[in-house]
Amino acid sequence: MAATTASQPSPLARAERFVWLTARVLEQRRFAHHFTGGGADAVETALTAYRNEDGGYGHGLEPDLRGPVSLPSHTAHALYVLDSAGRCGGPRAERVCRYLTLVSAPDGALPAVDPPARAASGTAMPPPAQGELLTTGPVVGLVHRNQVWHAWLFRATDFCWAAVDALEKPHPYEVAAAVAFLDGVPDRARAAGAADRLGRLVRERRMAVLDPGRPDAYPGAVTYAVGDPPGGERLFPHDYARVPESVARRWFTDEEMNGSLRCLARAQRADGGWPPGRPAWTPAATLERRPMATIEALLTLRAYGRDID
Repeated sequence: MAATTASQPSPLARAERFVWLTARVLEQRRFAHHFTGGGADAVETALTAYRNEDGGYGHGLEPDLRGPVSLPSHTAHALYVLDSAGRCGGPRAERVCRYLTLVSAPDGALPAVDPPARAASGTAMPPPAQGELLTTGPVVGLVHRNQVWHAWLFRATDFCWAAVDALEKPHPYEVAAAVAFLDGVPDRARAAGAADRLGRLVRERRMAVLDPGRPDAYPGAVTYAVGDPPGGERLFPHDYARVPESVARRWFTDEEMNGSLRCLARAQRADGGWPPGRPAWTPAATLERRPMATIEALLTLRAYGRDID
């Protein structure tokens, strides 16, 4: 068990109890790997249960998408899990890239998916007309960061550069996807330049809550999910810069980032878990997202040197 104090369990101890009581096996294994010395083999074994014969992932791995079929969003999350466990490389990544080649749009990028439509169908759907940065950016960034080279990557990388350069009135989720791409792409000089422009855009359009005491003073973004919060969703600096090494960290002052991290730490609920991270499409997705969000909150706090023990 995680350490506790004489008066009150630590944030980590409270989160551990929450995860063991509520999380799927995959999130339980991830928590153990990241915080209590569990092995990466157990994470990979749990993740394998979601893999399909086509090399993609399905079966509700990404909680908003409930059908069994492989989808890019599921597969993107699988890559993230493998990366966080140090297993995103070699045959694993190559197998995933072969799947991504099959489901990419004609422009070489991955499509966005409407969760209700896919959940209702339960079967594979025709390839879309075009890809989206929202889906493609995080995958390309992860694959580059793990130094995996595959033919799919070349057109997808070109697509992401063009999409990032074209952002003028982005949704916050698109900005987060662009950051994930820029954090991993090899051309660091170009990434720095693109990040500087994007950071100015985020500040000019007030797309990050810089005063946690007045979140309503910042415009919210529509998510189109069931239970969308009144006025839309608002992101904080830590939502863009999940780790100090991110290109997005330079967008915010130390005071702004410290305020954001204090807000994140205070968001831990009485049961030990964090809120689900964003509005969900179904009640089941909300329940499954909370342990995921709890792990991510703890990883971010620890990355910035905050005491969670």
